[in-house]
Amino acid sequence: MPEQAVIFDMDGVLVDSYRAHFESWRRVARRLGREMTEEEFASVFGRTNPDIFEALWPGVVPADEVDHWSDTKEAAYREILLADFPAMGGAAELIAALKAAGFRLAVGSSGPPENVACAVEGLALPDAFDAVVHGKDVSRGKPDPEVFLRCAERLGVGLDSCAVIEDACPGVEAARRAGMVPVALTGTAPRERLAASGAMLVVDSLWELSPALLAGLIGGRRPA
Repeated sequence: MPEQAVIFDMDGVLVDSYRAHFESWRRVARRLGREMTEEEFASVFGRTNPDIFEALWPGVVPADEVDHWSDTKEAAYREILLADFPAMGGAAELIAALKAAGFRLAVGSSGPPENVACAVEGLALPDAFDAVVHGKDVSRGKPDPEVFLRCAERLGVGLDSCAVIEDACPGVEAARRAGMVPVALTGTAPRERLAASGAMLVVDSLWELSPALLAGLIGGRRPA
């Protein structure tokens, strides 16, 4: 049987980082003389920082200042996150079970490398992942499938041998467009929207997932 792989999004899947991201974006918004509502934040969660600036405040941040404001936002995020690291329930246990079952594992995130490193450090799983792809490795953010295609390339596995665990609709769509099995975790988006985005399976907790279930989904067996 071909080697199988599971690709994890980071925010909202490995790390319960929703509040840390929201608060760090609110800090940036205030410095720009703007306000960000939670509804606005939820509508762009999972997209790249340049995409978010353009979607919410077109023209407010000049192109040559986007990197500066992105760095400001991410530094605030890491400060908030590390003050009380919020690992997702069941994340470490699922990763350990998948490794023991022989799966190849990757992180596929649009976040900066410092954030990904922060998450892996916080989870205390330094050797768990066979590949990591972050925002600086790709030129297009989700729902473009580039991040997941790059993960498969680095893992050395076929696209149809990969499952992706995501919490945001753009990520689910990106996994579907990559030809992989999209598995969605509720929290960031409601079950109905995740299913409409193309998720093959929607769960409320990582505790619901197992190596056998994910292997079956990759093999084309839908859960009962």
